[in-house]
Amino acid sequence: GQEQLVSLLEKAIKDNKPSHAYLFCGGRGTGKTTVARIFAHLIGCNPEDIIEIDAASNRGIDEIRELRDAVRTAPFSSPYKVYIVDEAHMLTKEAGNALLKTLEEPPAHVIFILATTDPDKLPQTIVSRCQKIVFKQPDVTTLAKRLIHVAKEEGKQLTDESGELLARHGKGSYRD
Repeated sequence: GQEQLVSLLEKAIKDNKPSHAYLFCGGRGTGKTTVARIFAHLIGCNPEDIIEIDAASNRGIDEIRELRDAVRTAPFSSPYKVYIVDEAHMLTKEAGNALLKTLEEPPAHVIFILATTDPDKLPQTIVSRCQKIVFKQPDVTTLAKRLIHVAKEEGKQLTDESGELLARHGKGSYRD
């Protein structure tokens, strides 16, 4: 259900020209963090070079200063180090300002992916330095088809009616 953004990211991979910073925004459960992980793997990153930060728990300036120092080190075994900052809108103002400096002058081996459900809470200075990618809420039909597909892959059977019922209860969230 996210064909447009997938095409955009596939082109970056094919052309070997990923942006230095992405802003993945959209409703909860739309696949922002999952796509960030997949994208990191597809640009050649091994697990040790993919760093996930939960900004809801690590939202202060000290954590971002540590990140700012860490980005200077080269990747272990990949062409890039990818920092996935989940719930980026939860960063404090001071942490956002510290992150901004790194986004303005990132090392060539670093890619940031900021994921948020509320991009309006991020400073415009950060948003303007990222390639913004909007994840849309899937409709019931898309969710039901995906559920049926996943069930089949897991060796289970799910009727169309059951898939649709579960999809309606998911309320636009792949995760739920």
